[in-house]
Amino acid sequence: MELILLEKVENLGKIGDVVNVKSGFGRNYLVPKGKAQPATPENMKLLESRRAELEAVEAEELKAAQIRADKIAALGAITIATKVGEEGKLFGSIGNIDIADAFVAAGAELERSEVRLPEGPLRTAGEHDVAVHLHTDLNIIVKINIVDEAVEA
Repeated sequence: MELILLEKVENLGKIGDVVNVKSGFGRNYLVPKGKAQPATPENMKLLESRRAELEAVEAEELKAAQIRADKIAALGAITIATKVGEEGKLFGSIGNIDIADAFVAAGAELERSEVRLPEGPLRTAGEHDVAVHLHTDLNIIVKINIVDEAVEA
């Protein structure tokens, strides 16, 4: 299925690129989310007339994401208190929902889908580096400090 991208899509292309994707990905994700449209001659002409507008919207979104990144970075390391057993292992784990909730409680805007834990949930106490994906072009690393709630209290 050939589509024209209306915004930058990670690992796929940038605004105006004609990409060939599997029909399910195009039909169920890219087109309904407004990220792409079918690659027809009429749509190509329409895209060329709207390109400046789409690029301005993309730049505005990147600027807003950069402001959010600055706010998150200004918070420094976030501390999460939980039950910790001997040898520093957690009873349970700290996942992306817990991390996002800790940042929201500290006053930053962060969605759980923006927290990236490629190695899975955090299962040990101590300081961890966590990747946060705020925009297609903007990733930041934040510090999470996991401590024992018995010591914290």
